[in-house]
Amino acid sequence: MATSLVFGFHAVDAVLRERPGDIHSLHVLAKRSDKRIEKVVAKASGRNIPVEKLDRAALDQMVRGGRHQGVIARVEESARVEASSLAGIIEASEQPLILVLDGIQDPHNLGACLRTADAAGVDAVVIPKRNAAGVTPTVRRIAAGAAESVPVIAVSNIARTLEEMGQAGVWMTGTDDDADSTLYDVELTGPTAIVFGAEENGMRSLTRQHCDRVVSIPMAGAVESLNVSVAAGVVLYEVVRQRRRKKR
Repeated sequence: MATSLVFGFHAVDAVLRERPGDIHSLHVLAKRSDKRIEKVVAKASGRNIPVEKLDRAALDQMVRGGRHQGVIARVEESARVEASSLAGIIEASEQPLILVLDGIQDPHNLGACLRTADAAGVDAVVIPKRNAAGVTPTVRRIAAGAAESVPVIAVSNIARTLEEMGQAGVWMTGTDDDADSTLYDVELTGPTAIVFGAEENGMRSLTRQHCDRVVSIPMAGAVESLNVSVAAGVVLYEVVRQRRRKKR
């Protein structure tokens, strides 16, 4: 089985917490002995994970310029959740909330979206298998552990996946700067999938066709649009707000 590197304290700590059995080894900076790194080493040792102390040059070479913070884990590169599990995730939740990212290219944007998804209680994040950013070490670092706590499901066909979610009772809400309805005009308390397109071109036409409704975020200033990760936060927390209000 192939392995990949996870580095940075938040990402490594999340893997130790969520997937300790998938960690092959932990590599730490030999000259660093503060409480933060001691805690990570203790967790790894407690799970019988081999720990190797290396100098900074060796760690830098492993990640080739990545910001490792003195801690790197070599992890089994298995898909955390299979595409076939999406139906089970939806069925298991009383009010499933799915984030669909149709073609995000920038790993930093994907990582930020995962972090926001975790904070907002998203049940799963759906991304394409091809022509989009995947869950790379950079994404894991930016996500600060969310890449391990939120199921990320890579699918071959976004449109087909949206259709299948619709058949399972999930309402698809797409986002577009030119939509007639705003985010605040729609009900988001039921089973919901929020759909975002790529940074530059937005949702593809076929993706849009599978949305039950398309909304915009009201913009009052000179800026025409928000960064996709910021927009995801705005929309997801409107879902959170509406659902909490309904419970009162």
